[in-house]
Amino acid sequence: MSDLKERLRSDLTTAMKSRDQVRVATLRMALSAISAEETAGESHRELSDDEVVTVLGRESKKRRESAEAFDGAGRTELAERERAEQAVLTDYLPTQLSDEELASIVSAVISETGAAGPKQMGPVMKAVQPQVAGRADGRRVSAEVKRQLSAS
Repeated sequence: MSDLKERLRSDLTTAMKSRDQVRVATLRMALSAISAEETAGESHRELSDDEVVTVLGRESKKRRESAEAFDGAGRTELAERERAEQAVLTDYLPTQLSDEELASIVSAVISETGAAGPKQMGPVMKAVQPQVAGRADGRRVSAEVKRQLSAS
């Protein structure tokens, strides 16, 4: 079993003992998503820590998008619940890249690929994504690539 999955289970037990309802619900949801990913496909398999991080990142993104949708609909109490769940998931994700770090990675990839202009966005994104996996949201990466390619 991956270390991260074991940590999630241990933290769930701790949260249950301390009666932290948001944390309990969020960790159960995360473990359920991990189990679903493990049983998806033709055969059952154990996820690595990197794969668990990918699942948690996907769940975190769902929470962020739901919070934005609830805000737009004027449902602030539900939006706050989604943000609280996202905060719990963030504890298990790698530290996010700062804007400066992301800009330097994108700049390096643009110079490596020799990309010029927004039409070259695909190859740049393809080269940047593995370097920032789990440490920067795709929307942030896309915006930075677009900004730098438009400026060149």
